[in-house]
Amino acid sequence: MKFLDLAKVYIRSGAGGNGCVSFRREKFMEYGGPDGGDGGRGGSVWVEVTEGLNTLIDFRYQQHFFAKNGQSGMGRQRTGKDGDDIILRVPVGTEIMDEDQETVLADLTEVGERFLLAKGGNGGFGNLHFKSATNQAPRRANSGQDAIERTIWLRLKLIADVGLLGLPNAGKSTFLSATSNARPKIADYPFTTLHPNLGVVGIDGVEFVVADIPGLIAGAHEGRGIGDRFLGHVERCAVLLHLVDGTSETVAEDYQTIINELEAYGGELAEKPRITALNKIDSLDDEERAEAKAALEAAVGGPVFMMSGVSREGLNEVLRSMRTQIDEDRLRQQPQEEQDTWQP
Repeated sequence: MKFLDLAKVYIRSGAGGNGCVSFRREKFMEYGGPDGGDGGRGGSVWVEVTEGLNTLIDFRYQQHFFAKNGQSGMGRQRTGKDGDDIILRVPVGTEIMDEDQETVLADLTEVGERFLLAKGGNGGFGNLHFKSATNQAPRRANSGQDAIERTIWLRLKLIADVGLLGLPNAGKSTFLSATSNARPKIADYPFTTLHPNLGVVGIDGVEFVVADIPGLIAGAHEGRGIGDRFLGHVERCAVLLHLVDGTSETVAEDYQTIINELEAYGGELAEKPRITALNKIDSLDDEERAEAKAALEAAVGGPVFMMSGVSREGLNEVLRSMRTQIDEDRLRQQPQEEQDTWQP
C-alpha cells in the first residue's frame, strides 16, 4: 500500500424531491380533495474516522462522491423516498480543508468522529400541505432544495507522540529500527526515507509512538529537496527528537539548518519541546566525541545526548528523556507477556 497524505475530493449532496400536485379521483368521490405527497430528502455527504486506516490512498482511485437525489412526491399522499447518504471513511488525524487549502473545516482526531460536509436538500411540499379551510383545492407545490456541490482537500497528519527531525542520513530510520519493530528502508545515501514511518517504542513498561519523516535540507520551506510538507505529521507530537550526525564536520551548522526550517514553517512547531542527540558516536573516538559534543552544546545552549542507533549506546537515556516529556494520558502500558508454566 502506498502512503498518501493529501487528496482532492469533489462532493455533491442530493437535491430534494419535488412536491406533487394531485387530487383524489375515485368513483362516488366527487370532491376527493388534494392528495399530493411531499418530495423526499436528498442524501448528505459525511466524513467519518475509521479505525485501521493510516493513509488516504483510497481517494487516489475515486475522487468524486455524489449522493442520491430525493424522489418526487406522488399522489395518494405518498412521500418520495429519501436519497441515501454517502460516508467518506478517513484515518485518524485527517484535516478537512476548503478549496483554498487554508481554511480548516474540521480536524478529526478520534475514532468514530463524524463531520457533515454537504447537507442534502429538503423535499418540496405537495399540494396536500397547502390545504386549508379557505383553499380546499390548492394547485401549487414546492420544488425540492438544490444540491450542494463543493471541492475539499483531505490532509492526513499522523498521530504520534514523538517526531524525529534531522538532515538526510542523520540516522533517523536507524533509530526507529533499533527501538521498535518498524523496518524502514536504511541506506547510505540521502533521502532514503520518502514517506513517514511509524514505530511503537517501549521503555520502563510504557509504550509511545514515534514518527520518522523525510529529512530536511536548507531551503526546504521553499520546496528544495522533498520540501517541508511532511512536517505536518509531527505537529501533533508532544516532543521532537532532533538527531545530528556526529560524523559531520559541521555539527553546529547542521543543527541550525533544521532550526531555521522549523521557524520558517511557522505555527507552534518551533516552540515544541525538543531533545537534541548527537548520533553515530560509534564512529568517533573519545577526542572526536568531546569536540563534537562541545560544538553542539554551544549551538543548542543546553545539554546534548550522545547515542548510536547501530551500537545502541545511549538509546535508553534518550528514550527515558522522551518519556518524561509525554503526558501520562498519552502513554500506554506495555502488554505483559504471560509465562507459560511447564507441565509434563
